[in-house]
Amino acid sequence: MRIGFDAKRIVRNGTGLGSYARTLINDLSAVAPGDCELRLYAPDKGKDELRNMVVEAPNVQFVYPHFATGTHHPSFFSRLRGSLWRTHGMVSQLRQDGVELYHGLSGELPIGIKKAGIKTVVTIHDLIFLRHPEYYKWLDTKLYAWKFRKTVAEADRIIAISECTKRDIMFFGGVKSEKIDLIYQSCGTRFKQRATDDERKLVREKYHLPERYIISVGSIEERKNVLLAVKALWYVPEEVSLVIVGRRTPYTERVEQYAREYNLEHRVRILHSVPYADLPSLYQEAEVCVYPSRYEGFGIPIIEAIQSGLPVVACTGSCLMEAGGNDNIYVDPDDISGMAKGIFQSLKGAEGREERIARSQQYIQRFEGNNVAAQVLEVYKKLL
Repeated sequence: MRIGFDAKRIVRNGTGLGSYARTLINDLSAVAPGDCELRLYAPDKGKDELRNMVVEAPNVQFVYPHFATGTHHPSFFSRLRGSLWRTHGMVSQLRQDGVELYHGLSGELPIGIKKAGIKTVVTIHDLIFLRHPEYYKWLDTKLYAWKFRKTVAEADRIIAISECTKRDIMFFGGVKSEKIDLIYQSCGTRFKQRATDDERKLVREKYHLPERYIISVGSIEERKNVLLAVKALWYVPEEVSLVIVGRRTPYTERVEQYAREYNLEHRVRILHSVPYADLPSLYQEAEVCVYPSRYEGFGIPIIEAIQSGLPVVACTGSCLMEAGGNDNIYVDPDDISGMAKGIFQSLKGAEGREERIARSQQYIQRFEGNNVAAQVLEVYKKLL
């Protein structure tokens, strides 16, 4: 059995879709039958740090187009050529390689794959561009919508990573429930491992972390709604700060401006370009994780935080309760006092805090490791 995978996000994306893909491949390589080959098709070699997170195994192989470069920063022309190969040219290579099944790990399939007779599975993470088009450029929403509808029509099976996403696929794509497999997002167990005292001390010094803080991890964009947590600081003990870790966007300026106007600058620390290796220590030194996003397909930072031993305060309206379970706190995405109350009830020393964390850690075991890989493997076997 030879299976091909879309590996663009594996070599380029540090979090989100990249984490999903790398974790799934590592888990599949461990549970797949001996005659099963996993071929990872990427338009270029991407970043060494990310590519090397895929554990070397005899049944895993990266495949690149013949024109792929080894550089970390391919030219615009090279990236365009790679994108065209991924969308249009990859199918001929899949056929030459004898691939029997192809898994689009980030909601896309190459054009012409159904006609080529190759069985297909696609994982759809979210349909935020349809549910909340106000967060996207008009042209992007049209392009994404076209890709989505073409993909669900071509795919033999669709994997939804949450019940929320499954409902959206059925609603926006007119897809019957029988065609969709609900398989929660695979999550590694790296954040369960405790950082050493020296590692945590180095991270504290490197980022000049406050003595007590709550943490938010994720792109600092309007949909992620981290400003809610900043506003909630007014009602949280003065000695507790907020550390925001994520990619900078124009929305970041709104967060900074609010902190300046309301004299909260000294309590808000924003960190960009944080190496993945530093994240465990950043989580473990915190007291609470806040994830106030208005809409998500799943919410991996919630899992990472729980694995790190933190309680979570998140928002209602999408799938975040599915990710974190019943023992965390969920508030309306516009409820400032609710967010503040949730944080206060989750700080160290709060009644029942440790028991809630323990129950949450038990709950998220359903997302870890080979359980997810085994479910995905069953989808493959049924198709083949």
